[in-house]
Formats: sequence, C-alpha cells, structure tokens
Amino acid sequence: MAHDIVIRNGVVVDGTGSAPVEADVAIDGDSITAIGEISGQGREEIEAKGRFVTPGFIDLHTHLDAQIGWDAQMTSVTWHGVTTALMGNCGVTFAPCRPDDRDFLAGMMETVEDIPKHAIMTGLPWDWESYGGYLDSIERLGPMINVCGLVGHSATRTYVMGERAIEEQATPEEIEQIAALAGKSIREGALGFSVNRHPGHTLPDRRPIPGTFASREELIAIARAVGAEGGLMQTVPHFGDLETEMDIMEEEGQTARLLFSAISEHHELLDEKISAMRARGVDVTAVTVPRSGGGVGGLRNNGFFATPTWTELKKVDFDEKLRMIRDADFRAKLVAELKSSEAANEHVMQVTRRWYPLGDGERPHYTGGRRESLFDIATAAGEYPAETWLRIVLESDGEALFHMRGFNVNLENLEQMILTDWAMPGLGDAGAHVSQMIDSGWATFVLSHWHRDKGTYSIEEAVRRIASVPAHVLGLKDRGTLKAGLRADVNVIDLDRLSERQPYIVNDFPGGAPRYQQRAVGYDATICNGQVTLRDDEHTGVCAGRVLRNA
Repeated sequence: MAHDIVIRNGVVVDGTGSAPVEADVAIDGDSITAIGEISGQGREEIEAKGRFVTPGFIDLHTHLDAQIGWDAQMTSVTWHGVTTALMGNCGVTFAPCRPDDRDFLAGMMETVEDIPKHAIMTGLPWDWESYGGYLDSIERLGPMINVCGLVGHSATRTYVMGERAIEEQATPEEIEQIAALAGKSIREGALGFSVNRHPGHTLPDRRPIPGTFASREELIAIARAVGAEGGLMQTVPHFGDLETEMDIMEEEGQTARLLFSAISEHHELLDEKISAMRARGVDVTAVTVPRSGGGVGGLRNNGFFATPTWTELKKVDFDEKLRMIRDADFRAKLVAELKSSEAANEHVMQVTRRWYPLGDGERPHYTGGRRESLFDIATAAGEYPAETWLRIVLESDGEALFHMRGFNVNLENLEQMILTDWAMPGLGDAGAHVSQMIDSGWATFVLSHWHRDKGTYSIEEAVRRIASVPAHVLGLKDRGTLKAGLRADVNVIDLDRLSERQPYIVNDFPGGAPRYQQRAVGYDATICNGQVTLRDDEHTGVCAGRVLRNA
C-alpha cells in the first residue's frame, strides 16, 4: 500500500510520556495511518535514522492575533516545531468589536502587548464584528499552521458597556450580558475566554484596561457561561494579591478548565495553592517561560540608558550610532553623564545586575549564572557597567545583545517550578512585545536545554509537556500525540544539532516597524495536517493550517 508520506527509522516519542520506540510513521491525507514497521512505500519518504519523531508542539500563549493578518507564516514560532498556536491571551482581542471601537482595541493592544497600532489598523482586514466573524476572517487568510483563539474580557466588556467598561463595575444586567456574549463567542468557535487582572497593563492614557478590577461576581458568571460550552478560562493574575486571585480561580474552576500565567518568584505559594486545587479536582494548569523572562536589548533597538546624551544616540540610525560610540570623547561623555547623576548612576547599578550578554556564538547564552551579569563582568574588569556595555558592543561591531531578566530570574527556582505537575513551559508571547522581547523559541529551548543539556526532563517528559498536555488544556483530542487516526502534526528533530539562533531585528511589519525574529537549527521537517511546512530549518511555502474551533 502506498502512503502519502512515510517517516522511516525514527525514534518515536509519542507525546503521552511513554518510552521512545524506533518505528516508521505513515501519513495519508491529514492523518497518521500507521506507526510501526511500514512496508508500503511513501510518495514522499523522510529518512529519520537517529532523529526523534514527535507530535507538533502546541503554543498556549501567543498574541499572533494581529501579525497573522499580514504574516501567514507566523514567524518565529513556525521555525520551532509549533504546529498549533493559541491566540487571544491576556484579555486583549480584536473581537467582538463594533466598528467604532476598532481604534480603541488597537490602541489597547499596542500599550499592553507592544504591537504597533499602525500595523494593526492597516494590516488587518477588520471585516468582522463577532468573534466567530474574526475566526472566519483568519481562516480566509490561510495560516501556515493551526490557530485557535480565546475571546478577550476587555473586548467583550467594551462591547457591552462601552466607555464605562474601563473603570466602572458592571450592573447585574450587564454581568448577564457579558456572560451571555462570552458563551456566544465560545459557540462561535473560541476555545475559551481570557482575563487580565494585572494592573500594569494599561490603556494609552494609563487607565487600567477593561476588566482589570472586575468583580468576583462578574468573573464567576463568565466562568459558568464558558464552562457550560466546554470552554477554558485563561488568566493573567494580579501578582500582588495572589491569595485572592487563587481563591477566585478555584471558584471559576468549579465549572471550567483553568489556564494561568505563572512566574517562579511566587513558586512556593503557587505550588501550595495549585496542588491543593488539583487535589480537590480542579483542572488547572500554568504556563511559564522556561528561562528568565525579559527584554532583549542592544544598539539596534535602543536597549540602553536614558540621559540627554544617550537619548541623542537613540535618535539616529544604526550606522550613525555605531560611528558615534566609536569616538572615545563621545563614549567618555556618555559615561560621565551617568556617573554625575545620582539617579542615573543608581539606575545603572541596579539594572545591570539583571543584564546578561547573549554572547557571540551562534547559539544565544540564556543560562548564565547569577555572577555572569553585566554588572559582575564590569566589576571583574574594573570598569563602570556602562563602559563594559560600550566595550562589548564595539567588539561586536554593534551587534551584541543583552538579555534583560525581569522574572524567572533565579534559574534554580524556575527549574523546581517546571518540575511540578501543574507548571508547563511556554509563555513565549509570540507576536507581542515585538521590538523588546523574543521567546518564540521556547519549545526548542525546552528540548535543547532542559532535556539534552541539563537532563531535567527525559525526552518523553519534555515532549509530553509541550504537546499532549497543552492539547488537553485546549480540549483538542485529535492532536498532541502520535497515534493512528489522529491528525498528522509531526516534527522530525536532530536533537544533537537542535538550538535557537541569535535574535535579530527586521523591519517587516506594516509601516516598516521593527521586530525581533529568531530562527532554529535541528528541525529536519515539520508537518502540519499531513503537509510538510518546514524542511531542513526552512519553510517550504506550504500553508496547511486550519482554524481549530470549539466543537
């Protein structure tokens, strides 16, 4: 019997946590048809001797809601084995949306997620009002990989309450309408509902985004409506009041599956609360970025200091920046200005303790110990931290990048958290903070660092956590594992070579706005719905994705 594709002689890691086995995988149409010794020839044969064959990875936390409008390839996640991406996290979405609210929702997305408003307004077709209409529009765009979405609290609340949604509590009647609209959006295809309780996420005028301080009654009513339709409740909690947040989430979890964003600085409290919730039968899962989370900065994207002369440097293009800092007198002026200001000097001394050079190798260095910061390098060299920054940047002809650790700073604590049964690696934020951060390669990092380099996860456990567990969270029963009869979302991976590459800036958003991209090596093939979308780390040009809707 001939098959469309046969992957030969690979080591199959099926995503369930079972031990790897050497086997062939046959694919016909969009499905896996056999795993074992395959005698029939494939119309396309992929030799996988010495390679791992895994399910496609599922990214539970992206903000590709805007970028998908002009980038069907959804870079950078599609270079990292991801075959299904969840959009609509953190309460901010573009639907439901009345025509008069488009500008408001785009402005909110810009300040919360650092996606340029101009790109949003000009790059999306805006041919919808309902959430189902938004999914229809995305489907027409033909994405490279599968996408699914959450409907956001801010958009839903604004649709019902208008301007009052920002700072006022909903009336009982409005709570009923918000919950009903949430349920309707789930029936139209959303896999769940996203809530943002983080006070630091604000509108352009610095007011809180709609829903930040919504009442417990409103949240529980929404959870009931969402759960009744089989949906998921996703939350960005208020990390300053986690006791209350966990209490509300447990009540939500009486009717709906729960997903939330976690950071390792609160590991002990979260472990106590979530373990107890799970013991009581609540279906709750967290995601966290599997390394220190934070910005990436350098000369190209103005990742430096803020004084008049540093601001002068910020205003010119890259070539001129490099020319200016090559001048010794100008460098001396930059340093002297920082030293002469008590506030600026204190800022330098504080922030550089969390800035870590990504190195000059092909693979970025994300795992430096706590004594490898820019501050520590400067101290060892007898330099002022800004002098060290300038020296490293000049030695790299301006290309050096620094990882600015903001959370999950202690990698030992992070390791303990991602070993729990409730905290999964993820939280890459693809499509958001595009000129500041790039963690789209989180899945590659899990396999290359936490499995291969560190041994924290076995290969089967690493794959389980980035494939079948996310599938369960989303309620997807036909993806996330390799089994005959399930969808053919598959990776063929050369684990010995697998790694991320250094981030780099491109200006390819509408209007020429800058963003980071990050590629990978070690992916022999990625298959989505039975079609090869990536081969030897390069896209094939095939867009085989589907919009996955609530069943």
